[in-house]
Amino acid sequence: MAQKISEKVSEILGKIKTCMGFQKKGNKVDSFKLITSPAVLFVLALFAGMLIVYFYNAMPAFNREGLSVYLKDVWRAVENPSEEYYGLASAIWGSIYTSMIAILVALPLSIAYSIFVVDYAPKRIKNTLIITSDVMAGLPTIIYGIWGAFVLVPFLKDYVMTPLHRYLSFIPIFSYPPITGFSYFSAGILLGIMVTPFASAIIREAYQMTPFAYREAAFSVGMTRYEATKVMLGYIKPAMFSGVILAFGRAIGETVAVSLVIGNTFNLSANLFAPGYTISSLIANQFGNAFIYSHMLPVLYAAGLALFFIGLLVNSAGLYLLRRWEKNVSI
Repeated sequence: MAQKISEKVSEILGKIKTCMGFQKKGNKVDSFKLITSPAVLFVLALFAGMLIVYFYNAMPAFNREGLSVYLKDVWRAVENPSEEYYGLASAIWGSIYTSMIAILVALPLSIAYSIFVVDYAPKRIKNTLIITSDVMAGLPTIIYGIWGAFVLVPFLKDYVMTPLHRYLSFIPIFSYPPITGFSYFSAGILLGIMVTPFASAIIREAYQMTPFAYREAAFSVGMTRYEATKVMLGYIKPAMFSGVILAFGRAIGETVAVSLVIGNTFNLSANLFAPGYTISSLIANQFGNAFIYSHMLPVLYAAGLALFFIGLLVNSAGLYLLRRWEKNVSI
């Protein structure tokens, strides 16, 4: 009786698999593959279409100024087309500079947060901390921007920038007087707070996936908890790099929050307290007026194209490192 039931169940499962296309019949193509292929093709077509649109609209800027549009630090928007000149160097520098500051802030916060949640947080608050981090990652960026403009910037100006400038102004990066507080530094700190949940999510998951046998081995040879934690962090180093790179890609493309705290000034400077621009904030602030001028709109498309490739490169590197780590873990 049991054998008949088993055979009947196997027959039913076989029919289900055949109907869903998990089994091939002769030389026919898997029907499940046929169903999912259009989605893949659509994503690739959308990706290619975005590149074509950006290249097509940015081509007038390349024809007029060549690749020097990315190297010049000038923004002369006048009604006479022959006197218009644009350069994106300061915006590109601002994007990279603020993102680097954000990573310097987010990396230690993410690692410390992940270690605390996994190893030290009591069970009754562990889920609360994880949920809070996930909620922070999903908050609209305008909330961060308003909070940054009205709370973070005044705090940094009074209690961080002013003392640093007063006592360390002989160091070049602190030499610019923090007049308003809206600066690269403020934008970098805000971005660091914003991307910490993204980086900590990846680092936390990787830290939790560390085989328990490694922890037991570390403690069995007499390691302290601190030494064992260092060993575990060394094991998940690729995941840490991936989290940082993905956070960098998230930070470099941020628009609204950065626009509210960076100062929006064309300034190619390494001074932390100087105002500046990023590519995203430049596009957001100038796009509404670009139609008045003859050559500004193609330059903004060229800026978007630069941001597109920077984000693509950074995120691809992060995903590659993360997959390599997952492959090593599975082995």
